[in-house]
Amino acid sequence: MRSKFGQGERGCDFVKIKIGDVVAGPDIRNRATVIQQKTNRPVQFELPADVRATLLAWPERGGGSRGDYLSPKRIDHTGHMSTRQYARLVDEWVSAIGLRNSEYGTHSLRRTKAAMIYRAAGNIRAIQILLGHTKIEATVRYLGVDVEDALLLAERTEI
Repeated sequence: MRSKFGQGERGCDFVKIKIGDVVAGPDIRNRATVIQQKTNRPVQFELPADVRATLLAWPERGGGSRGDYLSPKRIDHTGHMSTRQYARLVDEWVSAIGLRNSEYGTHSLRRTKAAMIYRAAGNIRAIQILLGHTKIEATVRYLGVDVEDALLLAERTEI
């Protein structure tokens, strides 16, 4: 399955998502929650329509049970793939679409959607929540927000 959850999950959190985390009865959730390994705090993530459609078709391919990982190991399906294997898959996907692996990886995927939402809405608090940062200062550093960004947002806001 492709990695399109895209809210900012860390690779170490993404590989640990289980089927039971994303299903609700016979349906696939629009959003799910993962406990971040780094912070031990819950953070929600979106399941876009195309990901939900893929997940709905999965049982037809022998998908597994609620306790199984969405990203199982290749040989021992009871465990989850390693973050290194996930990084290798991302490298393969990046190469397959003609981009350079040195410029794109699991961390840049984490940052991309957050940066796009910030540019569109300018809501740093929303980005903090999506990324699961405990301090707003970490989010500001993460996005590279500077005084110029703040002034541009202020100029776009009329009172």
